[in-house]
Amino acid sequence: MNHTRRTPRRHIKRNEGWGQTVIKERDLSKYPCPLTFYVNPPDEEIGLEEFEELAIARLHVLKACETGRVRFPSRNNDFTSFVSKSERRHLPIKNSDDANVVFEHRRRDYISHFILRLAYCRTEDLRRWFITQETELFRHRIMNEDSSTIHQLFRMNNMHYDVVRIVKAVSSDIIDKDLKNQLLPSLIAAQATSGFNLSPDQIMHSDVFEVPFEQALDLVRSRQALVRNGFVYVMKDNLIPIIIAAFRMRLSASLAHSSKALPSLEEDDRLLPMLKIMSCSQQDISHGFKTNSAITGHVTPADIPTVTKESFPLCMRTAQEALKSTHHLRHGARMQYGLFLKGIGMTLDDALAFWRTEFTKGMSQEKFEKSYAYNIRHNYGKEGKRQNYTPYSCMKIIMGSAPSSGDAHGCPFKHYNEQNLKTKLLSYKVPTDGIHEIVQLVKGSHFQLACARYFELTHEQPTGSISITHPNQYFEESRKIRTAGKASGLDTTSSGKEAQTTTSTNKYVKDSKDALSDQDHLAAIDGSIMDVKPDN
Repeated sequence: MNHTRRTPRRHIKRNEGWGQTVIKERDLSKYPCPLTFYVNPPDEEIGLEEFEELAIARLHVLKACETGRVRFPSRNNDFTSFVSKSERRHLPIKNSDDANVVFEHRRRDYISHFILRLAYCRTEDLRRWFITQETELFRHRIMNEDSSTIHQLFRMNNMHYDVVRIVKAVSSDIIDKDLKNQLLPSLIAAQATSGFNLSPDQIMHSDVFEVPFEQALDLVRSRQALVRNGFVYVMKDNLIPIIIAAFRMRLSASLAHSSKALPSLEEDDRLLPMLKIMSCSQQDISHGFKTNSAITGHVTPADIPTVTKESFPLCMRTAQEALKSTHHLRHGARMQYGLFLKGIGMTLDDALAFWRTEFTKGMSQEKFEKSYAYNIRHNYGKEGKRQNYTPYSCMKIIMGSAPSSGDAHGCPFKHYNEQNLKTKLLSYKVPTDGIHEIVQLVKGSHFQLACARYFELTHEQPTGSISITHPNQYFEESRKIRTAGKASGLDTTSSGKEAQTTTSTNKYVKDSKDALSDQDHLAAIDGSIMDVKPDN
């Protein structure tokens, strides 16, 4: 073998700051505008820890855009407040008097976008999700920026849209003098068509943009703009769809280019696994629930009756009730429910005692030990390949196999038909109006949002206050509320009995409808909200 032809191994010099973020100079000219099309990739060094932290922060915001769009489809003030709250917490971008603060905010926004661009360029589905949420975030930001920022965005991206003041336009050569008496009424009519309904005084003091005809075809088609001499004259609100379309088109092209360059990262065993986790586990990462996190508190079999009613998500409460009534669960439900119990702090010994107590009401103890005990120990990593299995996330349950007759696994919001879901929620004293909201969310296939709304109704929390991505997250958030924020969800004694919590179970809002029968309640709910799914 000829060793002289071998390529010498590349040596990497690791200095004292290796692996840390290095900012050579805080030059604000690198990020001159809070709005950007993210054209040029960042060229600075960044530590792996901050790499992951920025990605998770942006996922928080993008997930808030997705959730807010479903909760507030009209993009009203509630939507703006919902997304802005997530931005302030995770990825602030507003201007400040301190140039260093402005630089850091814009830097984090810019870099986090490109990190997720790498993570979400791998498949068509990932690209579609990323483009949709990034476009929604861009729309949110541009709707809340002033005209000077929008003009700066134009200059940075060579978008030559001239600004025409109404007062100047009627007396200048920019627009024919014949339009002097026609311009304002035409703009008012165009605004009315677009749904903004601005007053003449508002239009007189607003910017009107002159856009080339071919770049505003959608507005022309829907008659939402004034057309003169090959140009379209639009107000700021009507200009936004044009800018958003340009942003979306450029982002789509950039993602396609990034996907072709992705194989160059195959040799980097640090970044590629991290990027795959970000893209494949967006639902869980974005809300910070980690299935391998330490469990605070200890749940015993004696606690189950109480916490089932107080803090179990609907899927796990359904499984517990099925176990209680039939003294048996099939494999799918045993896996889903058993790992959930493990995740909330039930030990192996307690789990064996719990399942043994219920199953031996319908079979001999010998059969239980022979047919079922092994599976329980296996879930805790004490048998077989001794893998430490983690509880199922919402997405795993939703995307898993649908339950058939006699099964108790799955997501009730996805797998129950309309009537069964209404009956179940009604039996748990969910208000009629709340049932109506939940069923509407189910109709749109927003099963996790339906679960979040169920949480808010049963815990007396405001709408949009929580997003549910994991049954164990649901339990932990519930225990925080039920125990007034104590570190431990439960405080158990050595005898296994639950101690009294500082707060009692929340009482549901009651009104005159409470005097009605269950049938009357169901009749009060619109039966045509969603298509009925077949019984499972």
